[in-house]
Amino acid sequence: MTTFTRPAELLAHTDHRPWPLPAGPWIMTQRWQQLLFAHWPISPDVMRALVPPQLELDLFEGQAWLGVVPFRMTNVRPRGIPALPWLSAFPELNVRTYVRAANGRTPKPGVYFFSLDAANPIAVMVARALYRLPYFRAKMTVQQQADLIQYRSQRTHGGAPTAELTGQYGSVGPVYTAAAGTLEQWLTERYCLYTIGRREKVLRGEIHHKPWPL
Repeated sequence: MTTFTRPAELLAHTDHRPWPLPAGPWIMTQRWQQLLFAHWPISPDVMRALVPPQLELDLFEGQAWLGVVPFRMTNVRPRGIPALPWLSAFPELNVRTYVRAANGRTPKPGVYFFSLDAANPIAVMVARALYRLPYFRAKMTVQQQADLIQYRSQRTHGGAPTAELTGQYGSVGPVYTAAAGTLEQWLTERYCLYTIGRREKVLRGEIHHKPWPL
C-alpha cells in the first residue's frame, strides 16, 4: 500500500467491522508500514498468569497467542493537527495478546499490550500519561534492502526491564486478505485495545482500520 487513506475515506468502510463505529469523533490517526505479524501459541494457563484478572483471555480453538509486531509508524497526528516530520514518524514494536472485556452484555474481543517500545520520546511520554499504555523509549532502526526489512530495537527506558529485538523479514507470496474464521483473521482483525487505568479500572480504546493486507 503506497497511498495514505484519509480519515473520512477510511471511516466510510465499515462493513467488515464486528460492531459499529463509536458515536464520538475520532481522536488520532496513524499509518503502519513495513509491518510483521509474528505469533506463537501459548498455554492458556501460562498466559492467564500474565494478564490482569479484570480481563478474560480470548482463545482460538482453546489456545492463547502471543504476538510480536514490529513496524514503522507514519502520519501520526491528533485530530485537527497536521503531521510533523520530526514527531509523526518513528519505529514501534509491540508485544501483545488477545483478550475480552464485557461491554454491557457483549464482550468485545481486543488487544492487550504487554509492552510498546517506540523511538519517539515525546510519543512515549504522551501515551503513558494520557492512555495508560506501557510504552518504553527505545533505540530503533528500520532499513529496507530489496524485499527484506532489517529491524533492530533496543530498549533504553530508565528503570524498565531490558528488551531487544534484531531480525529481518519480508513477503513470501502474493498479498491476500484473510478469510473469515481463519487464525490469520482472528489474530489481525482487532478493533479495540484494553489497558488498566487508575484504581484498576479497565479502559478500552476503539480502533478502526480496513482489513489487513497480509
